Amino acid sequence: MGLLSAMQGFCVIGIVIAVGYIAARLRIGGSTAQMVLNRISFFISSPCLMFAILSKESLSALVNPSIIVAFFSAFVVGVIFVILNHFFFHMNTADTIVGALNSLYCNSNNIGLPVATYILGNPALVAPVLVMQQALFTPIGLVALDSATAGNVSLRHIAKQPLHQPLLIGTLAGIAVSVIHMKTGVFIIPKYIFDPIQMIGNSAVPLILMAFGMSLYGTKPMLQPSSRDAVITVSVLKNIVMPLIAFLLAYFVMGFRGTLLYACVVLAALPTGQNVYNYAARYNVGLTFARDGILLSTLTSPICIAVVAALLG
Repeated sequence: MGLLSAMQGFCVIGIVIAVGYIAARLRIGGSTAQMVLNRISFFISSPCLMFAILSKESLSALVNPSIIVAFFSAFVVGVIFVILNHFFFHMNTADTIVGALNSLYCNSNNIGLPVATYILGNPALVAPVLVMQQALFTPIGLVALDSATAGNVSLRHIAKQPLHQPLLIGTLAGIAVSVIHMKTGVFIIPKYIFDPIQMIGNSAVPLILMAFGMSLYGTKPMLQPSSRDAVITVSVLKNIVMPLIAFLLAYFVMGFRGTLLYACVVLAALPTGQNVYNYAARYNVGLTFARDGILLSTLTSPICIAVVAALLG
């Protein structure tokens, strides 16, 4: 029953992506609609979403031993892709960064939440992964993309970049409010201010998904020979290698058993997050590569999660 509910979550996501595709096909919003949705999500909706989620989340749910497994399993597959690219794919720096993000970045929000709710029985289990990605991997990836596209890699330029990343600002602000709430027992954001922030944040996921759907119109995925092998590699790393590494780390290094072990492996098997396409679109690099990697990973992830559920559930 839980597995069926999780598959229904994948269906919901597919429908929203299809709406974006249909909108592009009917030319609703004009030729710049996809770009507009991406920019609104990147600069406005997503930071509001992260603030709304994290400001209401307790630190005990965010600081969990499972975050160690999530970090190292993601870090290892990202490094593996960079190594494979060096020897086989020979992509430029910006595309390599997109490939690494495609390999390690989990769809912890719009797929992770229903999976954690319906398969794992506890939506809070996905919170450490979400925070780790937004507070660590996202700013590092965006700073790297910014430096790669700007051609400026000075220490001063890198040090300034976190101040230009709306997602990081929203994430840190949300954590700060959560800490104050925990220490004082007072939620310092008035309801009439928090509610519009939350309302705007709720638009982030559908905007990202519809923009992703729009990107599929007029294109034929997996038809570029130059990136096809890299796309397949990304999907294998994300949906097979990462859960395997997570299992080895959780079982043999951390000593996890039962529900916590199961949760670590299932969450590692989540598909690549659509956020990666949003980031690629922000810097106009690796768009086809990012889109195809996300699409293939999203199609194969339910199979991998079903296998994990059958073996560990």
